[in-house]
Amino acid sequence: MPKIALLPGDGIGPEVTEAAVAVLRALDQAEGLGLEVERFVFGGEATDRFGEPFPEATRRGVLEADAVLLGAIGGPKWDDLPREKRPETGLLALRRALGLFANLRPARVMPGLEHLSPLRPEIAGGVDLLIVRELTGGIYFGEPKGMSEAEAWNTMRYSRPEVERVARVAFQAAQKRRRRVVSVDKANVLEVGEFWRRTVEELAQGYPDVALEHAYVDAMAMHLVRRPRDFDVVLTGNLFGDILSDLASVLPGSLGLLPSASLGERTPLFEPVHGSAPDIAGRGVANPAAAILSAGMLLTHALGLPELGDRVERAVEAALKAAPPPDLGGTAGTRAFTQAVLENL
Repeated sequence: MPKIALLPGDGIGPEVTEAAVAVLRALDQAEGLGLEVERFVFGGEATDRFGEPFPEATRRGVLEADAVLLGAIGGPKWDDLPREKRPETGLLALRRALGLFANLRPARVMPGLEHLSPLRPEIAGGVDLLIVRELTGGIYFGEPKGMSEAEAWNTMRYSRPEVERVARVAFQAAQKRRRRVVSVDKANVLEVGEFWRRTVEELAQGYPDVALEHAYVDAMAMHLVRRPRDFDVVLTGNLFGDILSDLASVLPGSLGLLPSASLGERTPLFEPVHGSAPDIAGRGVANPAAAILSAGMLLTHALGLPELGDRVERAVEAALKAAPPPDLGGTAGTRAFTQAVLENL
């Protein structure tokens, strides 16, 4: 019986995860999956109730689950708290507890919805790429780091195992897609980039069916805007992945369309890319598409049910055309859009 730990979080998180769970339950009823969903407090809600964003009961729950479905966390309410009590600190602790080292963020412009992209339709049409970002290393975690009155310093550092394990995720993903990987670095300036490139090239020898190319991060930023349709799987480190994934996120036209998965040593985590949007929380207008698509990724990557993941994606695509939510120029609220997805399952 697959166990799913549900972390609704803050702002619109509870609303969009409720929609995602409704879709999972509909599939469970139709297919007899035997899903068990248990809710845990996390983020700002947990700080309000327990004085910390990642309580011990939640830690135990996610470690015992087969998958974690997260809504959204944070908001101005908690911005002035000590760092250890902020929701974002809880998210970093959650990633560490689960050993999540690879973030998968797809960016796909759905057919018939090219007009939503800020790019011209002839450029946006057919975009279907997957960014694989290393999540637990690089300059965000490298030592030494610090700050004084006169200066501040951070260290970009990667070990061979860190590069190999995230590159392996990228190559295996490419084998199920169009068999192309572009590895992004800054090898012309940074020693760590040169090391990254050499390590990826060595690992690529074990995947002769996947074509590998390299790109510098500054050039890749340009390529994603000028010719995003040319790319399949984009592999990169933590800092560059943070930037490029946000750039790619605008290609479909709305953060409300973008799911993500984080994979690693223990329980995988699935969450929409968008934030908690406290300004619209409780109004019933939040777009739940990204959360529902994240549930689809959960079916594919955590439960090994890619055919059901594909069904979820097709149902969301149909619902977006029939009943677009307000952030995409339509009028369908959260529940109306969720109902449209359910009808198209």
